Amino acid sequence: MSDLWINIIGYTASICMILGYLPQAIVTIRTRDTDGIAMPTFCMLGLGSIFFVIQGFALGNWPLVITNVITTICSVIVFAIKINNDYFKK
Repeated sequence: MSDLWINIIGYTASICMILGYLPQAIVTIRTRDTDGIAMPTFCMLGLGSIFFVIQGFALGNWPLVITNVITTICSVIVFAIKINNDYFKK
């Protein structure tokens, strides 16, 4: 497979991942409602994003880096809201 197609597939996957993750993050940030978020699952997804950022840098794979930097930032924000809601507002 040519490098062009590999890049097209990588950037398409990046767009799909961001568009799949961002709406939930936006709703959570706006409403501050985290009742439906399972902390263990969310932590594993956040850690996975961090490891993909590291792998992307190691491979020089920019679609992987860009996508997972965005999802990591969203994860950190939603994680902070979840912690605030679950532990500090009780």
